Amino acid sequence: MRMGEGVEWGLHCCLTLAWLDNGPVPSGKLAALFDISPTYLNKCLQRLVRAEILTSMPGARGGVQLARAPEDITLMDVVAALEGRETLFCCTEIRQQGAAGAETSAREFAQPCGIATAMRRAELAWRRELAGQTIADLMASAPTTSARRIRRSYDHVSARPGV
Repeated sequence: MRMGEGVEWGLHCCLTLAWLDNGPVPSGKLAALFDISPTYLNKCLQRLVRAEILTSMPGARGGVQLARAPEDITLMDVVAALEGRETLFCCTEIRQQGAAGAETSAREFAQPCGIATAMRRAELAWRRELAGQTIADLMASAPTTSARRIRRSYDHVSARPGV
């Protein structure tokens, strides 16, 4: 399974909103800032609003903004909001099927499949790592010029008519 591009978009938008930190940002301006599909970005942003990562303000001066402080939003929060919380690997006990499973005692299958155990352990480590990093951590680890670049780019996009 491949993670959807919405995760990257959602994380960049959260990071951008944290850096801008000046009230609601129209989704069209976020889409223009990164040259991405406004329609698809809106779907991603709506999921983040439903997950209470972002808030949405309607109207001419509306847009989206962080619903919580950057240190209270983990990367796993964003991934779960956009991709769901389902496990990535699903063991179907293939080892018990067909000729390979027919000639084996039930006792051999009493223990969980080693493959399923290894995959689950790896997924839990991945989830723990993402849950241990926040938007504030991304802000702190980014080059010092990143926030200024984003603010300048946002001002440039905001000055365009119709955006």
